[in-house]
Amino acid sequence: MSLSISEQARPTPPGGRPRYLEGLNPEQREAVEAVDGPVLVLAGAGTGKTRVLTTRLAHILATGRARPFELLAVTFTNKAAREMKSRVGQLIGEAVEGVPWLGTFHSVAAQILRRHAELVDLKSSFTILDTDDQLRLIKQILAAEGIDEKRWTPRHFGSLLDGWKNKGLTPARIPEEDRWAFADGKARDLYELYQERLRVLNACDFGDLLLHNLTIFQNNRDVLADYHRRFKYLLVDEYQDTNVAQYLWLRLLAQGSKNICCVGDDDQSIYGWRGAEVDNILRFENDFPGAKVVRLERNYRSTEHILGAASGLITANKSRLGKTLWTEDTGGEKVQVRGLWDGEAEARFVADEIESHVRGGGSYADIAILVRAAWQMRAFEDRFIMLGLPYKVIGGPRFFERAEVRDAHAYLRLIRSPEDDLAFERIVNTPKRGIGDTSVQKLAQAARSARVSMSEAARLMVQTDEIRGKARTGLQHFLRDLDRWRERAEDMRHDELAEIVLDESGYTAMWREDKSPQAAGRLDNLKELVRAMGEYDTLEAYLEHVALVSDLDRAEDGEEASLMTLHAAKGLEFPLVFLPGWEETVFPSQRSLDEGGTASLEEERRLAYVGITRARERAIISFTANRMIFGRWQSVIPSRFIDEMPADHVEAKSETGYYDAGPGFEGVSEPADAFRSTYESPGWKRYQAAQAAGKRRDPGVIEGQAQLIESGGMNGPGGKYRPGDRVFHQKFGYGTVKQCDGAKLTVAFDKAGTKKVVESFVGDAP
Repeated sequence: MSLSISEQARPTPPGGRPRYLEGLNPEQREAVEAVDGPVLVLAGAGTGKTRVLTTRLAHILATGRARPFELLAVTFTNKAAREMKSRVGQLIGEAVEGVPWLGTFHSVAAQILRRHAELVDLKSSFTILDTDDQLRLIKQILAAEGIDEKRWTPRHFGSLLDGWKNKGLTPARIPEEDRWAFADGKARDLYELYQERLRVLNACDFGDLLLHNLTIFQNNRDVLADYHRRFKYLLVDEYQDTNVAQYLWLRLLAQGSKNICCVGDDDQSIYGWRGAEVDNILRFENDFPGAKVVRLERNYRSTEHILGAASGLITANKSRLGKTLWTEDTGGEKVQVRGLWDGEAEARFVADEIESHVRGGGSYADIAILVRAAWQMRAFEDRFIMLGLPYKVIGGPRFFERAEVRDAHAYLRLIRSPEDDLAFERIVNTPKRGIGDTSVQKLAQAARSARVSMSEAARLMVQTDEIRGKARTGLQHFLRDLDRWRERAEDMRHDELAEIVLDESGYTAMWREDKSPQAAGRLDNLKELVRAMGEYDTLEAYLEHVALVSDLDRAEDGEEASLMTLHAAKGLEFPLVFLPGWEETVFPSQRSLDEGGTASLEEERRLAYVGITRARERAIISFTANRMIFGRWQSVIPSRFIDEMPADHVEAKSETGYYDAGPGFEGVSEPADAFRSTYESPGWKRYQAAQAAGKRRDPGVIEGQAQLIESGGMNGPGGKYRPGDRVFHQKFGYGTVKQCDGAKLTVAFDKAGTKKVVESFVGDAP
């Protein structure tokens, strides 16, 4: 039987505190009881953030400071909202069901919008479009405006729309330079047409939920004042992940009581690529003068060495408020660093360690392998499948189940077997060739009637009038391409053939032109696919391997190792965590550094911090001396993040059959020639100099931070351009370089104004 609020609030001997406060440490209790005025709770990884947030909400209700409907509590996921309701319910009884304003940002914004829809020319019965509906609407608008959607893709425009709305920008407020981001200066007009069409349909997309709220609050001060009176207390979870629109929305609502409590961790802000602004949490004290800041630094998850390594690493970031995690769980294993020959050796090493853990009485469910990018999963999946090691991919499908990989396989299957109708249907109009569903249905019907394959039916029908126009032309070109590829297959390696097919079919170009956040990852997966094919003697052997992999049953008892990206791991924890691929250009990723410079490097470092702090008992980091990256062997150097971890918390060992990261290990007399490239890097030379000067360091931790700077790469001084140089951009014309940040330049263009561009997109001015 649950206790009522009054019973819960009743003092309990001997401390005279309500029962729900029992068990909190001093900092947690301070965060719960500091209910007046703005409060920022900096909650480090594993410090009991959710407990603080829910107990604070319970405390406000139990002490009578507010009634349930006077609370606004927002989270980022429905799962987090349900967990918060459940936990508060356990603390104070069934009254939590009466908290109507507890939910995600979008669900609460939708409630508000339905109450005031007429203020933005909508009816309260408006429809919320999903991504597919949004893309269909964009396609209609582009077609009506005569814009070539092959050159200017609907997904690209959809991504631009999301970006503008995440920043709280209506069509009238988007920057002048953003007009030129789509369709030769028509971006703003298209945005206006899109919004007008939504109004006619009485619909909105997800971005509109907050954007319309901002419009209502800014243009109707009486409505905003009503919510100021309504909400006495505001609670915000994961504040470091808020975008500009969410930040503005919260600031407007907090102008009333000023009783806003934001819980977050600036060191775990890893979603900049989807609009999150770490500056929101960094400037909290400026936004809310007199704010109380409570730091939760006592960690209940990880061992002393894991926390020491993670805390030492993150101190290299300049944009942070600062805190140091600690634990009473002293000792434990140091963070292990392993240097390996190549990616295959790395996958072998991880699999061996997993089997050793299970033989020692552990469980597969104890284990997580966290990679920087999805393409890295393929080597581990292959190894696990070969050994029969049970695993699951979290946050996405297995490598060979991904849509782009299945599409590529369909092309190869059809080249190998013209009778494969399933493959034909999948890719006959992918990418778009003007062959619509009606034409495909005609082909299928004709094939069934004549008892031939769809490929054969297509050859017959393009010679008749049953299929006309673009569909006929598209089919003719597609069949001609298939014939040409089949001829090449007779005297060409299958991995080389795959690369040609993906290129000549337009499939690679389709994703290259797609500006959605997922497109780059899909291209990486296709490159990894081509690389994987090279490991098999024939196309038949490779496709047979894929078929067997797809047919394997998963473990039914939940005893599986977890394989996921670092982004998907946030909020999870495991006794044993593997962190492979810690090499420059892989982690930190080259793309992030090229596109974001110093800010992206700090986000990559926060991602490394998140990865290490997922481990409760053991964390094992690995890097290789050589890695096959998208079909090319590259000599790689250890990530700078390895060297940024304090040596006292890191241990590098040499295992039988593996070469280690550093020199001086017993049993390793001489590294192989191909591995020597690691020791000849600028960072290694710095290490030798430090040794000579008597600055002995842990031999397994290689000087990584300055390696690319010395070699003229990444953020070092070795870039091609300097401030003052004249350059030419294909789109923006002539300009003068004002600032260099890694591979990103700030250029003052003569006609287009000041813009940030990637160095590779400009050339020397004639």
